[in-house]
Amino acid sequence: MAVETKTQNAMERFIAKTRDLFGEVPDPEQRWELLRPVLAELLADPEVQEAAKQWPECHFRDGRAENLLFYEDPDYGFAINGLTKSSHRTPGERTLIHDHGHIYTLYGVLTGRERIERYERIDDRSKPDYCEIERTVDVLVGPGDIDLVKPYEVHAEVTTGDGSTGIIIRSQKAGEFNQGRYDPETNRYWESVGPRQIPAEMLPKRS
Repeated sequence: MAVETKTQNAMERFIAKTRDLFGEVPDPEQRWELLRPVLAELLADPEVQEAAKQWPECHFRDGRAENLLFYEDPDYGFAINGLTKSSHRTPGERTLIHDHGHIYTLYGVLTGRERIERYERIDDRSKPDYCEIERTVDVLVGPGDIDLVKPYEVHAEVTTGDGSTGIIIRSQKAGEFNQGRYDPETNRYWESVGPRQIPAEMLPKRS
């Protein structure tokens, strides 16, 4: 187990505990469930909450979302992202309905609120570029809430009109492989690369 020191900040403690967990628990289902309380501790840290007020805003550009990239682990490959959404977004505006491909994603709300929608695919997958989905979950989430998105699970985030910030832990850095996209209006399915990664600092650098 990693030894905590008083000089470690919240992100460094999170990385150390996550590396310990990944080294001790090989089963991904168990590993990602056990990571929830580790992320909860990071979300509750006052220094992180204060620093998040200065994180740059994430935008949707050229058909791609943006994530702040705080860390990518050299051994286990997990990535730590930040996500900021300003309060000027229209209530009810949703991300593209999508999956994250083959990776696990743990999404934690730091500030603000939004709605999480989950979908089930109900067609037989026999037609290329075609899908039928139905919404199965529509839940409001707020500070401290954590949502685990497993490989190929279909979902979307919907703004409530509040500004929000979140911390996202992924089993692999997004933006380098295709993810599924779903349009229930036309039953269209297609794939494209995930969020653009914007290098950033979670916490101010020590002087």
